[in-house]
Amino acid sequence: MSAPALLYLSSDDVLAAMPPIEERIALAERTMTALANGAELPPKVGVHPRPEGSFAHAMPAHARGSAEDGGQDLLGMKWVAGFGTNNAAGLPAIHALVVVNDPLTGLPTAVLDGGPITAHRTAAVSGVAIRRYAPRVKNRPTRAAIIGAGVQGHSHVPVLGHLLPGVEVTIFDRHHDRAARLAEAAAATAGVAAATVGSSAREAIGHADVVVTAASFGPVRQTMTTDWFSDDVLIVPVDYATSCAAEVAREAALFLVDDVGQFRTNRDAGLFEDYPDPAGSLGEAILAGEDPPKAGRVVVTHLGVGLADVVFADAIVRAATRRGSGTALRR
Repeated sequence: MSAPALLYLSSDDVLAAMPPIEERIALAERTMTALANGAELPPKVGVHPRPEGSFAHAMPAHARGSAEDGGQDLLGMKWVAGFGTNNAAGLPAIHALVVVNDPLTGLPTAVLDGGPITAHRTAAVSGVAIRRYAPRVKNRPTRAAIIGAGVQGHSHVPVLGHLLPGVEVTIFDRHHDRAARLAEAAAATAGVAAATVGSSAREAIGHADVVVTAASFGPVRQTMTTDWFSDDVLIVPVDYATSCAAEVAREAALFLVDDVGQFRTNRDAGLFEDYPDPAGSLGEAILAGEDPPKAGRVVVTHLGVGLADVVFADAIVRAATRRGSGTALRR
């Protein structure tokens, strides 16, 4: 029996088949709870090419479905490379592919451009944290800050508008023009009441109820200390410990991560120096049904898990197949 063609989905194909925001948040929550319920996800396997600070990571993942024969399991891998030196050449710093395999035979069934998936699954995981832990503000609009006006900054704006209708967003990026472009886009986004550019990172987050840090990785790390933040705030770092200092996590009322094993592996490698052990994972907190803290800072750090890419890729492949989009590649 000949194998079926391999489906390739370009960036445009992926975006056209991307689920709406509410479904993306549901997929992210499904990922977080699967991680806490036996999904197999080893820490990222990485190599480091010659350009300073570059990396290439393999992120395999497997999650069991409800079918006894394994036919509803999910199996796949993300292959992602980051080259910070690409910016000078006018190229994106991050490139990724996601491979989806048949869970019963291992046959690769689809290859997807991973860029849009990385952007939207990351923002959706932040959305799970925001829905659960954002402070409930009375008598004024919720205030949010985004640090970093790159791809992740752009992908988080619609999630903030969706979950915090009427939110006022302040954006800071060390490149003022990038922050201004994101503020303009944010102001036109559903649910966002106002968007401004902060004069500094500290000024942007000083009165925020929700802070998303998505700065570019670099040699300067853990710059934002406890005194930068208000007393009751949700902090969602998606840039590892680039922005959020260890003392903020240590002194938080609650500190969670997306995957405890991966966090500890990265801490052992020096990427989370002086960070405490988390209280657990975001998925564990959801499954336990624990109430959010009544007061105090909450930090939810997510490192990016390959299972989220596979969960999103599965949904996107299904939608693309219904649409008849993508390119069939001969084996």
